[in-house]
Amino acid sequence: MIKQMTRTGAMVLLLVAALYPGAATAHEGADLEVDPCVRWVGESAVHFNAYQPQYELKAQYCTDIPKTGETFLVVDLVDPALRNVPVGLRIVKGSGSNEAEAQTVADWRPSHHPTGVVSGETTLDEGLYRVIITAEGRNPSRYQYLLRVQMIDYQKLVNSVVVPLLGVLLMAWLGYKLLRSKWLRNRWAGVRS
Repeated sequence: MIKQMTRTGAMVLLLVAALYPGAATAHEGADLEVDPCVRWVGESAVHFNAYQPQYELKAQYCTDIPKTGETFLVVDLVDPALRNVPVGLRIVKGSGSNEAEAQTVADWRPSHHPTGVVSGETTLDEGLYRVIITAEGRNPSRYQYLLRVQMIDYQKLVNSVVVPLLGVLLMAWLGYKLLRSKWLRNRWAGVRS
């Protein structure tokens, strides 16, 4: 009975730990293959970050920007070959695929970036945006990011609140079952006498 309860408790803890996303939210120092701010086209990659130093000096964002206002956008050209071709950056309001009707918020025309960094500043209001990075040349490439500015991400909310709450409720239920078990009552009666 004890082995079964221990095994069940261990499985519940592993399940809660596996479903709790808090341990994997930061991406600093992460491998490029798992970094959510990296986009790949074949073997070529770019890394995108957005900064709002007027609110948080060192915070960097990738797809969820917490506040509206002046935003610094930085694209690191991870692939050295991209430094030799013109690379441009365009930000459009909305997440739709109809680019002809999309409202362009900022547009940095393609140019060479020998340092490997494309950067600029723009003002973002609340809503959804697409960042489109284009690399011209023999093999033109296109990278896209969907930005959410000052919007609630309900999936993250569910993962950060509901999943741990379910884990606590499950642990409480297992504790209740353990306290109500005959084994524990017999054990407790043996200790008292």
